[in-house]
Amino acid sequence: MNLPHTLAALFVAATFLGSPAWAGEGHDHGETAPAAVGQALPRFSAVSETFELVGVLSGKQITLYLDRFGDNSPVRGAQIELEIGGAKFKAEKQGEDEYEVVLPEAPKEGVLPVTATVTAGNEVDLLAGELDIHEAAHADEAAHTHSWTEYAGWGAGGLAALVLLAWGGRRVMSARSVRAGGAA
Repeated sequence: MNLPHTLAALFVAATFLGSPAWAGEGHDHGETAPAAVGQALPRFSAVSETFELVGVLSGKQITLYLDRFGDNSPVRGAQIELEIGGAKFKAEKQGEDEYEVVLPEAPKEGVLPVTATVTAGNEVDLLAGELDIHEAAHADEAAHTHSWTEYAGWGAGGLAALVLLAWGGRRVMSARSVRAGGAA
């Protein structure tokens, strides 16, 4: 097999093996979203026919989000009293749509019952939920990274595929020249 045919076979193999898959119309997913790193903060939710309350625990601070159940619109100017594990706390307004409770100390691991009394205008409602605090089983596990051995494996596989294509192309070309020479 002469040099131009070998180069052509290598070019074709590199084109198919090295190019990314082409998406059809409407199937371009664009840039991939970055993977979430770290663990999610413990949270609870409490729902009634009128309100939906979500609390997010960060250390000893609980940030509360209160919405109307029917249309998910934020409830502004409400008074929220929480009872967590038998202790009562009054939420303070933070910003337009958030409320905050600061606990005397961070809660211990386990499941804590949460009861909220919500007063918004002349509406009063009692909501109940549970705050589940557990250390994540893999909190210290790092995000997956590729080692050089993975890249080396892919490179060796690609190189082997190129060699096989070149060898197969050479055999096809030599078979053609034998047939062409025999007919003359």
